[in-house]
Amino acid sequence: MAVPWSLCWRSSAGAAVVLDWCCGISRRAFTHTASSASSSAVTQVLFRQGPVHNSVHNFNKPMILARHRYRCLYSTPRVCCSIHSDAKLKDPFSLAQKDLQDLYEDIKKQLLVSKAELKALCDYYFDGKGKAFRPMIVILMARACNVHSNKEGVLLPAQRSIAMISEMIHTASLVHDDVIDDSDTRRGKNTINKLWGEKKAILAGDFILSAASMALARIGNNTVVSVLSQVIEDLVRGEFMQLGSKENENERFKHYLEKTFKKTASLIANSCKAVSILVNSDPEVHEIAYQYGRNVGIAFQLVDDILDFTSCANRLGKPSAADLKLGLATGPVLFACQQFPELHAMIMRRFSSDGDVDRAWQYVLKSDGVEQTNYLAQHYCQEAIRQISRLRPSTERDALIRLTELMLRRDK
Repeated sequence: MAVPWSLCWRSSAGAAVVLDWCCGISRRAFTHTASSASSSAVTQVLFRQGPVHNSVHNFNKPMILARHRYRCLYSTPRVCCSIHSDAKLKDPFSLAQKDLQDLYEDIKKQLLVSKAELKALCDYYFDGKGKAFRPMIVILMARACNVHSNKEGVLLPAQRSIAMISEMIHTASLVHDDVIDDSDTRRGKNTINKLWGEKKAILAGDFILSAASMALARIGNNTVVSVLSQVIEDLVRGEFMQLGSKENENERFKHYLEKTFKKTASLIANSCKAVSILVNSDPEVHEIAYQYGRNVGIAFQLVDDILDFTSCANRLGKPSAADLKLGLATGPVLFACQQFPELHAMIMRRFSSDGDVDRAWQYVLKSDGVEQTNYLAQHYCQEAIRQISRLRPSTERDALIRLTELMLRRDK
């Protein structure tokens, strides 16, 4: 019999195995055979991995991960839950501000088109009011990798282009998401599909994506093109996964985390990897950048799923309980299902019956689902810190550490 996730997080054996699966690493060697019932149950469900770069693409093969594969490239202090004092002084938003100053204007230059209406659609979300979270991470990662590679931290034009491309791909996916979800609001204003209709919104998203692809081709690095092309494939696969559901509760959680990687974290992970490729030929540096982006990306989405239950609509820029209304069971709901089995039937019918959304909302608030999801997000952030701390110390590296703390505390 499978052990409930809520118990697994609190048991030392279960938590260790869960973190190995979630973070894609191991602090010690594990085998597929576990001595305790708790760790065995969790191992069968969550400890599935393929090769490192396909860590969320292949869940069918157990894998033994040994400590020596993750040796430090640079001597750094051990990173714990708290952020070390140096990192507290670094504000990631301020550090990246100069490099991001003309980001949206540069994006608009990529979207030059003679048809006024298409131009208006494409420029709609590039108004400078977004968080620019993804390009900020990419810029800081680029500079951190440059310092690590003895390049004095000077940002390469191609690295800045990748930051711009990441925001274009992200925005195109938002435009398409709003059509699929029939959303009315985004970032506190009407969506493109609400103002111009679904057909024109789809075409606008396609056009932004094509402009991003052309900018990517101009970088002229085949490896970078291949890495970022994976993002587009993951976005499509992730959206298809979101349209489905799993009957088995253990597979349902695995499905949720894999979907979260594909829809959110893949863009950050592969963008970080791409900027590292441009300045360093060491695969281990590429892996550090990738794993930092992967863990931060998943943590970001977990926090976003928490905010759907804890933040009011005017702070989110979209209606609260939006995921439930779309029929989506996110982390807080999946954890709550362990305490309130009544949620299982609601999840399978995608909260489509009268009163399902309200009842599910109440069950989540009565459970420790939000707390457990937050706990999981913290551990993803801890792993992101562990990965980035393997780079040579720099202002930008410390800012990326600081960013994980800020992300956990965000309220919108």
